[in-house]
Amino acid sequence: MSERTRPGPGDRFVLAVDLGTGGPKVGLVSLTGVIAHKEHLPVRTHRSSEGGATQDAEQWWELVCAGAQRALGSGVVSAEQIVAVSCTGQWASTVPVDAAGHPVGDCLLWLDTRGGQLTRRAVGGPLGGYSPLALARWIRHSGGAPSTSGADPIGHMLYLEHELGQVARLARWYLEPVDYLAMRFTGVAAASPASMAGAWLTDNRRPERLEYDPLLIGASGVPLRKLPPLVATGSVVGTVLPDVAAELGLVPGVAVVAGTPDLHSAAAGAGAVLPYEAHLAVSTTSWLSCPYPGKKTDPIRQITTVPGITPGLNLVANNQESGGAALEWLRNCLSDGGEPPSYDRMTALAAQAPPGSGGVLFTPWLAGERSPVDDRSARAGFHNLSLQTTRPEMVRSVLEGVAFNARWLAEGVERFIGRRLGPIRAIGGGAISSLWCSIYADVLDRPIEQVSDPQHANLRGSALLAGMALGQVRPEEIRSLVPLEGTHLPDQEHVRRYNRLFAEFPAFYSAQKGLFARLNRP
Repeated sequence: MSERTRPGPGDRFVLAVDLGTGGPKVGLVSLTGVIAHKEHLPVRTHRSSEGGATQDAEQWWELVCAGAQRALGSGVVSAEQIVAVSCTGQWASTVPVDAAGHPVGDCLLWLDTRGGQLTRRAVGGPLGGYSPLALARWIRHSGGAPSTSGADPIGHMLYLEHELGQVARLARWYLEPVDYLAMRFTGVAAASPASMAGAWLTDNRRPERLEYDPLLIGASGVPLRKLPPLVATGSVVGTVLPDVAAELGLVPGVAVVAGTPDLHSAAAGAGAVLPYEAHLAVSTTSWLSCPYPGKKTDPIRQITTVPGITPGLNLVANNQESGGAALEWLRNCLSDGGEPPSYDRMTALAAQAPPGSGGVLFTPWLAGERSPVDDRSARAGFHNLSLQTTRPEMVRSVLEGVAFNARWLAEGVERFIGRRLGPIRAIGGGAISSLWCSIYADVLDRPIEQVSDPQHANLRGSALLAGMALGQVRPEEIRSLVPLEGTHLPDQEHVRRYNRLFAEFPAFYSAQKGLFARLNRP
């Protein structure tokens, strides 16, 4: 354990939980972001042919409790040093629970599209799949609109109410995953403008108003009585229930902070919480965000703002469906039925190829795309292959293709915020690779600051947000509290080579979008 991660007896810590789609991470992190203990606990996603994607929320809680017990049992931090619990993770998912906060059915994940037909009845029409009046109302009030695919809380709640009547009858509350965990810790049903951002049911013109928008509630058809009361983002919901504290080994009175989406904890964990400080997530999916002093929406490129961490600042929100998932896909393809090559082996292969991968271009739309084009039919491809193409070139082209996709998004984000982004902080599992960070620097033509321990940035960010909630950390201190592995500067010779390749990248989508629609029509 390094000096930085060796806790002192006077340090105060947070039991931090990052509930990703792949399962929760549980950590002990100081109020100033020092990670003393961490553990990842995988869970399985259950998929169905009709678009279902669910997980067992009770299993989440069991894993979180077991992970917390092991963390406290490790002895790295004493129970008396833990002053808060803070949860972050996936959002736009829905957990139906009873009055005590216990699940009465599976969590419908952000991938679950079974409510699409019901959402389209509520908001559908000829303008990009929306009724013009409904789209204008939603964007004006909330900054976004429910997905006509059904893959968000409105689609989930409508599906529960109309198709899963037994679950709906038992459900007292429909909760976001982070709010579900907070309720299991405290017994209090609560949400925040940040955690409910994906539901598009709050008036984000005035996020200080802690109430749901009656026009949007009426238009959506969701039951207001099952939506949790709103509290301020970053506030303390309550304290850990006595029986939960006893089970986990916590002292009485530990505060529980309102849960936040991974977008918010990522911004804090990257040290990018002040205006226009940018961070790039290279996780399973990918996004590029920064705090922005205003409310704005670009419905064409699927970029918007959502209530942020501090008053007066929103966070730019967008998503690309395949980030690190593209490398994972290729890794599995190369396994040949055996053990897949390690990520170190994959990046070592990529390092053998020159920048530009011999002209091979990979378009990474393996799961469709959301931003800067919203096309769930789009699919990936290798382009410009020849008999001379090598395995290292193909592997490197995947890393480069994901970076080209980020540049396509970055151009949209910069138009959105009206300025060029400065240094960008990289987090997520993909940011472990110095090679990939260097590729991003060359493709984006700007410095990439590689955050230390980037795959656990959300755990760190969750603790820093707790530090802010308890008044122990100020926003202007956060950037200095996040350590960097290094800074990657663009190589201008590489920049020129990548500029030539990127000029073809959006053109591939334009040329092939008709083919995608024909071949991948539901």
